Amino acid sequence: MKEIIQLENISFNYGRVQAVNNLSLTLPTGVFGLLGPNGAGKTTLLKLLLGFLTPTAGKGEIMGYALAEKQKSLRRGIGYMPESDCSIPGMDAVSLTAYLGELSGMPRQEAMKRAHDVLYYVGLDESRYRLVDTYSSGMKQRLKLAQALVHDPKLLLLDEPTSGMDPAGRKEMLELIQDIAKKESMNIIISSHLLPDIESTCRQVVIMNNGRIAAEESIAALKKDNFRVFEIKAVGEQEPFFERLNSLGCQVQENEKAMLKILLPGEISPAALFEAAFETGVQIRHFRQSKTTLEDAFMNVIRESNGH
Repeated sequence: MKEIIQLENISFNYGRVQAVNNLSLTLPTGVFGLLGPNGAGKTTLLKLLLGFLTPTAGKGEIMGYALAEKQKSLRRGIGYMPESDCSIPGMDAVSLTAYLGELSGMPRQEAMKRAHDVLYYVGLDESRYRLVDTYSSGMKQRLKLAQALVHDPKLLLLDEPTSGMDPAGRKEMLELIQDIAKKESMNIIISSHLLPDIESTCRQVVIMNNGRIAAEESIAALKKDNFRVFEIKAVGEQEPFFERLNSLGCQVQENEKAMLKILLPGEISPAALFEAAFETGVQIRHFRQSKTTLEDAFMNVIRESNGH
């Protein structure tokens, strides 16, 4: 099977709010990052894929199963790591992980054996008999990953997998995800607002905005698409300068060092920045082209999808 997900004109409404709007998406096997601003529809899309929500319109297939019809079969093949905690108070990690394996259709003895294996894999083997209530935030994140892996799913959905982790724990979690991604039979969708996490684990991204797909392509292609990034330091009245840059189709971002990051459309010459500065009485004291990041590409896609 070449496509793991096929969605056609999927919509979902929360009352009058349209969270997913006539969305079509085809994903081949592989590892994908799911990006989007708050309210873009990412979490709703994940819930639709999991069968927690039923589309108000449209149809789709996941791993060959109809989206709204084969929920039991679908859930056997999907591992889900939610953003929020999902533990049961009073249970230790190995019992909880084995129990969730049984809920996925595994025989009890096999689920228990597999629970020990995945807890060892995520680095919780020495803490597997501790009550989950006593776990730190980082340990709970590892436990959620173990629970998502226990039944050996074909599709893994990770929602903010490094949330609440310290830098060392975050690095180890990303290394685990990279290792999982090497398994040919595993397909992964990672939803995160931390773009460096996506960049370190994925080659392909899906960007959502306003309930629709704004972009679906490789990170490398996104970085090369139709804009360049420049860093400048300007002295003088900034507002007229910003307005002039916006009229040229540029996107301007400020940082704490009083530097400006400018996303310049491909058809605009860098000389236009100096012309804009001259016209608005601003002096440019620093100017250099910088390396395009995934964040730059993401902001450009969102800006274009908003019609700016």
